[in-house]
Amino acid sequence: MTLYATFPYDCPYLPDRTAVSAVYDPGVPVDSQLYGELIRYGFRRSGPRLYRPHCPGCSACESLRIPADRFRADRSQRRTWRRNADLHARIRPAELDLEHFELYRRYQKSRHPGGEMDFREPEEFGRACLTSPVDTRLVELRDPGERLLAVAITDFLPTGLSAMYTFFAPEESRRSLGTYAILWQIAHAREEGFPHVYLGYWIRDCDKMAYKDRFRPAEIWTGTCWQELEEGRGDREATPR
Repeated sequence: MTLYATFPYDCPYLPDRTAVSAVYDPGVPVDSQLYGELIRYGFRRSGPRLYRPHCPGCSACESLRIPADRFRADRSQRRTWRRNADLHARIRPAELDLEHFELYRRYQKSRHPGGEMDFREPEEFGRACLTSPVDTRLVELRDPGERLLAVAITDFLPTGLSAMYTFFAPEESRRSLGTYAILWQIAHAREEGFPHVYLGYWIRDCDKMAYKDRFRPAEIWTGTCWQELEEGRGDREATPR
């Protein structure tokens, strides 16, 4: 396996830290089969690029996945599932849709204004979020009146589903749509025989990434194998690499 280290850059998750990524050989064409193998070794996709963290002195980013067959929702998650029982899902190709973009803009304006993904034009959104060399699909969640409430950008891989990005109606906070989208992906993986749902990197000290350890059981890539994330692990400090 040939990997290339990026130049150091400002960490997008933890303040006052510098990040480095190990990038899989960019000369090798990426497809679902390749990514399905590499995601099992802690890799993540950004557009056509496969990478994993390689930061000197820091191991805060840990790849996390949910074993679909063993997942058990907690009381709060069960309430969220019931609260959204009226929604129906539709799986569509990863193609630009202005209705999706309008929802995305509302979500960004409410949750992440001025952030690096606060795209102002549909074409920017399409290039950044929908351009993919793998089997990427859009999971729409709509209410009984066909109002679009959420879109989950999801990679369908031989080794599991990879939750790439979810955006939703910010005015529907009571529904906990971000949580529901993950619950739906886990349920769909179980129904369709996908063994895992990959949630990307869990970062204990980053509020927008720390939520992932609420889905149990969860497994963390240690660098050599997947190990179950023990109860209480979210209370520890990130350990040095």
